[in-house]
Amino acid sequence: MPLFGYTNPLTRGTAQSLRDHCIVRLNGRWFLTGTSQPVWSGPNPGVRLMVSEDLLNWADAGYLIDGSRLPEGCPYKGRFWAPEIHRAHGRFWLTVNSGHKGPDHGDRLMDDHRIWLFVADKITGPYQLVTQNGLGKGFKNDASLFTDVDGRSYLYCSGGGLWQSEIDLAGGRLLGCDDLRKICSPSDPGNPDWMTGGIEGPFVIRRHGAYWMFFSAWTRGYEIGVLRASAPLGPWELMPYSPIFGTRKRHYREKQMREGGYANIRFEDTDDPFVEVGHNTVFEGPDGMDWICCHYLLEGSTIISTDPTIQYADSHEQLGIEPLYYRDDRWFIPGPSWTAQTIEW
Repeated sequence: MPLFGYTNPLTRGTAQSLRDHCIVRLNGRWFLTGTSQPVWSGPNPGVRLMVSEDLLNWADAGYLIDGSRLPEGCPYKGRFWAPEIHRAHGRFWLTVNSGHKGPDHGDRLMDDHRIWLFVADKITGPYQLVTQNGLGKGFKNDASLFTDVDGRSYLYCSGGGLWQSEIDLAGGRLLGCDDLRKICSPSDPGNPDWMTGGIEGPFVIRRHGAYWMFFSAWTRGYEIGVLRASAPLGPWELMPYSPIFGTRKRHYREKQMREGGYANIRFEDTDDPFVEVGHNTVFEGPDGMDWICCHYLLEGSTIISTDPTIQYADSHEQLGIEPLYYRDDRWFIPGPSWTAQTIEW
């Protein structure tokens, strides 16, 4: 009986650190991309690709977009956040969330941050720009594509909530609207407390006669919830068993909760060494079944501030994976795990 063993996080050290991981399995290998370092302190170098023969050991495969090769006036030369690779119509479609790094935008580079679409005939590129002016209005981030069995494609993203639209991939344009339409906001009436701080990172799959959107919330740490719909554009229903995965650490989120006006939320910390596990995508694992990947962030030990709440210098985000299970109309993700795991099939 085949066995697969792993221990999270799979990658270690700053040289392999990514955030917002996306894995694609192709011809017996796994390809990985995500947000490169530095994530918060300024522009990062571009969209990085890594490859693995066993899902455990990863090697560099170059940059799909190398920021150093882009002209200064390029509108997407800046921060490259949450890239994803989507296979459809015999080609590979790369979504990148970025803005110009011009001198008036500051470190956060948020003012013109939007979605850019690229395409290639091979997963390793070269990738060509499809959208000339970006997709969506205002700040949009965490773009993700889904193509249904009928060949129609859909774009989902975040930005003060979750958004969606049908998209013409080849033409690089939204269909039926001039902007994406909002699915939900973090503080909509009836939303549970764990969504209040913010929601992001949508990823859609079709399984078991329905459409399922996985998304992340950063209110209490980082947690993954599930929405269900009978059509790719909804209406979407929050599954009452959400969140299905994540970590909760009060001291890590206390400052953000206080500044956001939701420090009244009560919860218990989870028994794991992580301060963030989230922003997942779904990929084909070693057993041919659905798995998730996302970033796992271990808490550092160096105190950097004690006023008014202790804050820590964290280690860099690293790749973590877990099997994704479905039974009795519910999704399950064991973990987050940090000890040796074995899967057999």
